[in-house]
Amino acid sequence: ASAEAPELENQDLSTDSLNAHLNAQIDLFPLSETDCAIAIALIDAITPEGFLSTSTEEIYQQLATEMAEHEDFSQQEVDTVLTLIQHLEPVGVGARDLQECLCIQLNNLDPDTAYRDDAIRLMEQHFKLLGNRDYNQLIRQMSVSQTHLEQIITLIQTLNPRPGNCVESAQTEYITPEVFERKINQTWRVSLNADVVPALRVNSTYQNLIKSVSNRHDSQTMKAHMQEARWFIKSLQSRSETLLKVASCIVQHQQAFLEQGDEAMKSMVLRDVAEQLEMHESTISRVTTRKFMHTPRGIFELKYFFSSHISNSDGKDISATAIRAQIKKLISAEPPSKPLSDNKIMQLLAEQNITIARRTVAKYRESLRILPSSERKRLI
Repeated sequence: ASAEAPELENQDLSTDSLNAHLNAQIDLFPLSETDCAIAIALIDAITPEGFLSTSTEEIYQQLATEMAEHEDFSQQEVDTVLTLIQHLEPVGVGARDLQECLCIQLNNLDPDTAYRDDAIRLMEQHFKLLGNRDYNQLIRQMSVSQTHLEQIITLIQTLNPRPGNCVESAQTEYITPEVFERKINQTWRVSLNADVVPALRVNSTYQNLIKSVSNRHDSQTMKAHMQEARWFIKSLQSRSETLLKVASCIVQHQQAFLEQGDEAMKSMVLRDVAEQLEMHESTISRVTTRKFMHTPRGIFELKYFFSSHISNSDGKDISATAIRAQIKKLISAEPPSKPLSDNKIMQLLAEQNITIARRTVAKYRESLRILPSSERKRLI
């Protein structure tokens, strides 16, 4: 390989922006100068997810002012160019809402696609019922069986509700862990990542130069610089030692998590580590911010291991992380057609001696980015 070739991980692998992707396709069409201007204005108004953020009426008014010399310029021309854009790749981009986006994609399918016509009818006439997951009403109004409706919905689920996302892509950000956690001979061992700890030392030539300097002022200046360099190196070593101590303390508290996962996470706050290591809480906070640990379960920011607690009916403390894991586990096992309400989850947790309020369940569920039961209901 050439010595000048860039390393793979240093290359910018991000794709072109959605706007650039659409403009490149528009350039292939023999459009008039007016239609080109309309296309550019429409594409500029498309969000990264692929939706038109400004109404065609507003775009027409804006362009009409700028292009007053074009007497044949009309609102209909804007709508026509938008229709062209909506059938570029990715199909459905430039839609004004989700309903229009999915309808465009369905109409673009092969006419012989199974259930395509029924899916179009559902999207055009009964979209609100689908959004409300009112499957019984859909079955009645469309005069189809439950099995038939399931097939229609399966086809709809193959569509892309955010067509722009398949083009827009940010550059990958790589995380380099500062700490490694390994299990050796049934014992968890913590070590620093040597690749991120700077190996610094004072230049020996500079050290020898101080001894040969006869001028007192120059000698004192160089000695002062030498002292600063040594202090800086010592500070870096101290920071590494503190990081190792904090990481070791975290692992000591959270061995159950390393063995069993989130459900075994123990409650732990900054104060617990600060008191054990006889340091200030602000020091622990600073050391654990944007510092990562590589474990057999993945890479985690050190702050991930800290969470508040709730006392169960047995008087034992349970971490918020463990409770969230329990909620996630319950929801993942729920029947799709009858999802668990927050109140039901509260009752199931109570059976495990975890007593929390329904609003707390809702808060934890939202932190997991899980929709409420009314929006999780599925027919299939």
